[in-house]
Amino acid sequence: MPKIAANIAYFSGMLATEPRASFHTLGCKLNFAETSTLARDLWAAGYQRADFGTEAEVAVINTCSVTQEADKETRGLVRKALKANPNCFIVITGCYAQLRPSEVAAMKGVDLVLGAKEKPYLRQFLSDLSKRPEAEVHACEINDVDQYHAAYSMGDRTRAFLKVQDGCDYVCTYCTIPMARGVSRSAPLDQVVTQARELAAQGVLEVVLTGVNVGDYGKGEHGSKRHDHTFLDLVQALDQVDGLDRLRISSIEPNLLRDEIIDFTAQSERWVPHFHIPLQSGNNEVLGLMKRRYRRELYAERVARIIDRMPDAAIGVDVIVGFPGETEEHFLDTYRFLEELPIAYLHVFTYSERPGTEAIQLEGSVPMAERKARNHRLRLLSTIKQRAFYEAHLGSVRPVVWEHSDREGRMLGYTDNYIRVEADYDASLAGRTAWVELLETTPRGTVATGICAIPQENRAV
Repeated sequence: MPKIAANIAYFSGMLATEPRASFHTLGCKLNFAETSTLARDLWAAGYQRADFGTEAEVAVINTCSVTQEADKETRGLVRKALKANPNCFIVITGCYAQLRPSEVAAMKGVDLVLGAKEKPYLRQFLSDLSKRPEAEVHACEINDVDQYHAAYSMGDRTRAFLKVQDGCDYVCTYCTIPMARGVSRSAPLDQVVTQARELAAQGVLEVVLTGVNVGDYGKGEHGSKRHDHTFLDLVQALDQVDGLDRLRISSIEPNLLRDEIIDFTAQSERWVPHFHIPLQSGNNEVLGLMKRRYRRELYAERVARIIDRMPDAAIGVDVIVGFPGETEEHFLDTYRFLEELPIAYLHVFTYSERPGTEAIQLEGSVPMAERKARNHRLRLLSTIKQRAFYEAHLGSVRPVVWEHSDREGRMLGYTDNYIRVEADYDASLAGRTAWVELLETTPRGTVATGICAIPQENRAV
């Protein structure tokens, strides 16, 4: 018995000093960057890594609240963590936690709720990991959220999502993000450049700029007007960072995608020919109801300029279907507009009523069955567009950053213009850039490739 008691004490002591922590992220690339930064902070403090859903002393769920489904998924993740360890200390943070902290705290098994201002200080709230009879809530008013906290995620070690901006000053009628993340603010230019150099030194080949509204880069903290630099300044400065093969913008509003940005990235060897530009609707009346800051004509101009400067560019589009007041004719207007645009793919979202938004007061609610039907039609259009884009590039030779994963003898990667490709696994190429010939589309929605040995001076795409 004494020996057993000693063993119990030994392992209890290990857990007291080296608890295991797991993380799960819902939502956008910005959330992934912030989760990764929170995790690194815990690893540096001695916490041990654990996969989410396995036995751990702490489970952190970084939430999204763009749609109702994200809220439901949070509840399922809490159950999953507790199933692996009923005594797991459950932390909920992110947009859902900021928007409805009381609702999150009422979830069975949740111990700690951290709002937007408190989230970066996660480690300071973990001095006691014992289960709580009631969840502790630390969530300030959103008007007090005006500090900027740097973050990045490493992903599969070849690509990093680098946060450069947070918050949003726009008032789109469907969106909860300003209520969840606060005012627009961004990192000083020298801080972003320093982080990019650090990532390059770690062997990262591709950096993707992320934020809530990255094109609004330049606004300072604490209500200050602006930094000394614009988004174009940032784009130009990052172009000078040695060691990076690629730079990519995660998403940028069409009214903030200036001619100068398009023109500079077109002549750059590092900025890739790929833009993701939210549209949300191709009908001007619906855009007005959404309080978007452009009309479809400006969107078409942005796309046309990109294709003129970069004929091989991939352009991705966000679209919302079933917005209040969207008639069948409005939807068909959007469909036809997208059908004619030289785009590569769509991200289609079914409108979801979100508490606190202006849109829920609008008339003309679209039945959910019709919303889903419109979503399906646009997803089919996306499949057609993507396949046509892929097939247009068959026979060409492009640079690919290969990922590390061995997937049943195959490896995956992306071309500079965002074509998903695969080839026989080659450990010597994992995590590296190689030039490939695009051979044929596959049933898996990728393009099969052949590796090319092309002299540097002849590497033209």
